[in-house]
Amino acid sequence: MAKRDYYEVLEVPKTASKEEIKKAYRKKAIQYHPDKNPGDKAAEEKFKEAAEAYEVLSDDNKKARYDQYGHAGVNGQAGYGGGGMSMDDIFSHFGDIFNDMSMGGFSFGGFGGERQGRRVSKGSNLRIKVRLTLEEVAQGVEKKLKLKKYVACKTCGGSGAEGNSGSSTCTACKGTGHVTRISNTILGRMQTSTTCSACGGSGKIITKKCTSCYGEGIVQEEEVVTVKIPAGVADGMQLSVSGKGNAARRGGVNGDLIVAIEEEPHPELIRDGNDLIYTLFVSIPDAIMGTTVEIPTVNGKVKIKVEPGTQPGKILRLRGKGLPEVNGYGQGDLLVAVNVWIPKDTTKDERATLEKLNRSKNFQPHPTSEDKSFFQKVRNLFE
Repeated sequence: MAKRDYYEVLEVPKTASKEEIKKAYRKKAIQYHPDKNPGDKAAEEKFKEAAEAYEVLSDDNKKARYDQYGHAGVNGQAGYGGGGMSMDDIFSHFGDIFNDMSMGGFSFGGFGGERQGRRVSKGSNLRIKVRLTLEEVAQGVEKKLKLKKYVACKTCGGSGAEGNSGSSTCTACKGTGHVTRISNTILGRMQTSTTCSACGGSGKIITKKCTSCYGEGIVQEEEVVTVKIPAGVADGMQLSVSGKGNAARRGGVNGDLIVAIEEEPHPELIRDGNDLIYTLFVSIPDAIMGTTVEIPTVNGKVKIKVEPGTQPGKILRLRGKGLPEVNGYGQGDLLVAVNVWIPKDTTKDERATLEKLNRSKNFQPHPTSEDKSFFQKVRNLFE
């Protein structure tokens, strides 16, 4: 099932400000929050869908890629709404939006108020360049990438503590990861919530560090990640693969993997957007009498017919033989620019034949109205 447009999900225009996007997400989150819709799977999916939309549109870089390339620009793999982000991840990412919110007796920090906006750290993003051939761009491709990254320590499970007795509940925040303060102001009683400085928001104090990761909860290892790159991507485009970046210290949410596309030049075809350009050289006799030639495309070779009397500069268009749109709508063309090959050296017999042909009226220039129009356009460029 195709994903809905993120602006449609949050019901905001493309010109919406960050504050308007945040306000729209808050409204959707309240409407479809699991506490308000217990056991309603449809509401849960809409809750995740809204979180995915907000995660992209609230980030300037991701929003710019989405505006230019659509879903393909921000999702190298299935997005959050497709199962890549759990409810815990959503509250870890956006718990601050739900803080201090209540409606109808519900606490919006998490299910039943248990998570109460706990601050969970996020690992750093990884960035990698991937070089693609024009054929790979045309078809789409899966790439197996070998990454050196931080992963959760297997010895301690990412907690940073040795064994079950290696940590204790933080007494400063009582395991919640945040500290709430109430102060009296001229506007009344104000409640603020901040990350606990004693435990860094984890809710745990390490009393005995893990000997494998030395209390960090992460170690550096090599990991092979499979990235599905859609057809039609362009040089300089970036794809975001959720959760495939570095692991966070002492638990939390993994960062993302940013895949930057580099396109290798094709030996014969030139890319112009989604169109491809090929320069075809034909001999003088072939241009006069016509011929059939074989030319390259991204999907193999095809035969085309050069009509008798074809003039240099003639453009032959092969519809649908270019590159696909990255969003899957439409296909570019292959433009064949015909150029007549003029030999630099000729034999005595060849020159005699050419001189004889030159005396024929058929070989004297007879520009058509189309040719004159083209010549006028060329003159205009130099005036």
